[in-house]
Amino acid sequence: MLIGEQKTYELSSGYGIHITEAGPDDGMPVVFIHGSGPGASGTSNFSQNVDAFVEAGYRVILPDLIGYGQSSKPEGIDYTLSLFTDTLYEALSMHGIEKAILVGNSLGGGIAIQLVADHPEMVTKLVLMAPGCIEELDVYFAMPGIANMRSSFGSPDFGPDDQRRLIESLVFDPVHVTDELVAERFEVARTQPKDVLARMKTHNVRPHLSKLTMPILLFWGRNEKFMPLTGIDYFFDACEDVRCITFNKVGHWVQLERTDEFNRYSLAFLND
Repeated sequence: MLIGEQKTYELSSGYGIHITEAGPDDGMPVVFIHGSGPGASGTSNFSQNVDAFVEAGYRVILPDLIGYGQSSKPEGIDYTLSLFTDTLYEALSMHGIEKAILVGNSLGGGIAIQLVADHPEMVTKLVLMAPGCIEELDVYFAMPGIANMRSSFGSPDFGPDDQRRLIESLVFDPVHVTDELVAERFEVARTQPKDVLARMKTHNVRPHLSKLTMPILLFWGRNEKFMPLTGIDYFFDACEDVRCITFNKVGHWVQLERTDEFNRYSLAFLND
């Protein structure tokens, strides 16, 4: 994976948000927003996608959300959607991003939607992979993948084997879960407070879907354990310009399990 500048921005709140960048300085910015879960970060979630976007001439921006990666991981607070979006927007502004394409997976999809609602002038197109925050929390907490993740990470004995099982729940075929990926994510997970999942309180952004007037490309795996497939219809019912690609025998991480197709379809959509 091509990696360029890395920088951590100190925000007005005192928190730090880490951003990794790759690609040409004059390329259209594409901000990849990762999802939640133990060990998540911008680079680990999108390592298989960066090079294709850079080679296509895009300026790839990989932030680590608050509580994740190399960003600040505060304890004793609620991890609200406003916390995620406000800290991310401030960091992107400090990084000089005025207009961008947003690519969001899971929680990152919900953050992308809220960013459009808060700053509609910023976003030109959306690519969303099984986006979250379009149901009430109790719906998500009842999904087997999320229920297992919260229970496992909440254990004081959370270890590498638990990390592997959680990553395997994100995909349909465990062949995609390498030793390197497990080790990379566990190094982050061991530094994360339990509050990052136990006190996550994201609100439902479904009422904002009608505000998404820019072109939208959705991806959804048919074997999803985290985000109900009913979310697809929410977009079709509310949004003007949306298309969706679904894959059989694919779980939550379309961008990893179907890397080549994800990259090809996404770039065709962005270049159109």
